[in-house]
Amino acid sequence: MVAVHDYRVLDSEIIHRGWAYDLTAETVAMPGGGTARREFLVHLGAVVAVPLDEQGRVGLIRQYRVPAKEHLWELPAGIRDVADEDPADCARRELAEEADLQAAEMVKLGEFYTSPGISNEVIHYFLATGLTPVAEAERHERTDEETHIEFVWWDLDKALAAVADGEIRNGVCALALTLTRLHLDRR
Repeated sequence: MVAVHDYRVLDSEIIHRGWAYDLTAETVAMPGGGTARREFLVHLGAVVAVPLDEQGRVGLIRQYRVPAKEHLWELPAGIRDVADEDPADCARRELAEEADLQAAEMVKLGEFYTSPGISNEVIHYFLATGLTPVAEAERHERTDEETHIEFVWWDLDKALAAVADGEIRNGVCALALTLTRLHLDRR
């Protein structure tokens, strides 16, 4: 049996404050009596919504991502930047803002760390069904990268094949599509 170690934080310092995360450095007690300093992002967290229509198609968006320096196929998603907002409500908001859709039902598909070696970001995944368009007068005004979002309905299996073929390279999107297929197969 492996002994359980108490990874106590001995020191913590915020190195940089960002708009969605803080870069933090912590000194932690390690097994064997030593210590280690680890830098990581303390992130607000995020949500992703998989819009699924009555024909079994998923709604994907394509937008430019500055860090990746390319246009990527993704799903409506965003950070949890409204204090105390329920993750499902945040996913509904992002769905409306990025896809001009509202959902009658949001089913939780899971929540996962994006890259736990460098960030504490947790993304909440939702399947959005019972879709209707947001009224024209109530649509979100998109700015910056969101100005030129392209929205396209994809057959779910085609989207999963695009993940395997490298056309869809956003890992959050790839996991969300896989979770959607697993959820539908369990029905």
